[in-house]
Amino acid sequence: MTLCPIALAVGCKKCPAFKICPLKTVIGDYRPESDAPSPAAGQPAKHPGKHSGKHAGKRAGRPKRRK
Repeated sequence: MTLCPIALAVGCKKCPAFKICPLKTVIGDYRPESDAPSPAAGQPAKHPGKHSGKHAGKRAGRPKRRK
């Protein structure tokens, strides 16, 4: 239950005292990311890497062209 007037109005993250507030999880609406449920809880997260995208496997194993 949110009791903080700033958290009620704009949310904890927009509060000027967010970094130093010791009660943001007690009377505010802040939830750490580790406690927040993920949108796809049953599926593993896909992270874009260096070799991801439309043409990811086309140049694999070939040397780069010189200009």
